Amino acid sequence: MFFSGVQAPGRAKLILVRGDIPDGVSYQLNGTEHIAGREEGAILFPDDTLLSPRHANFFYKDSRLFVRDEESVNGVFMRMKQPVPLDSGSVFLVGEQLLEVEAVAPDMGPQPDAEGTYFYASPRRASKIKLIQRLRGGDIGLIYRAREDKLTIGRENCDVNFPDDPFISGHHAELTTGSDGSFLLTDMGSKNGSFTRITDEVPLVHGDYVFIGQQLLRVEIS
Repeated sequence: MFFSGVQAPGRAKLILVRGDIPDGVSYQLNGTEHIAGREEGAILFPDDTLLSPRHANFFYKDSRLFVRDEESVNGVFMRMKQPVPLDSGSVFLVGEQLLEVEAVAPDMGPQPDAEGTYFYASPRRASKIKLIQRLRGGDIGLIYRAREDKLTIGRENCDVNFPDDPFISGHHAELTTGSDGSFLLTDMGSKNGSFTRITDEVPLVHGDYVFIGQQLLRVEIS
């Protein structure tokens, strides 16, 4: 499966590529600001419960189009065009999976209780990358600890596999870590791309993809 859409004429617009209404619907961006959300603004998706009432703002500044997260609960994600550095605690999307990467604190080894007794359990293996799957409702799903400096994500034959996710490629994305504890996320040429959550207003160009709630939007600027 892959994302697709149809183009419509206009100055600047958003094309709905995938969402809860028919694909190909376009939203003309002819004003100064254009609020998207579940209840407020001109770009409304009232049935998308993952959207905040006022979720994102597509606006013009210095003759350029930008997007900004309006303090939404679930954030605004943009499709990567090149490897993106991530801090510990950053979240990103591959397919339908919301994943969080964390740095692993140095292992101090087993510690006894106040009486000097050690707790009996499976041995902890050394790791450098901790990947956490975030489920709807805030629960934690899969947790994977990588022993090496690299972790691969995909549908099959990777360190972390999601075989039932139709939007994930066989070898979709790769996480690497440096000596300073930072991370680098690289999309491995996947069909549907990888998305990182924005933390500031971000300029948009023709062909960019923005994910809000369950809606995937493509930017068209002519």
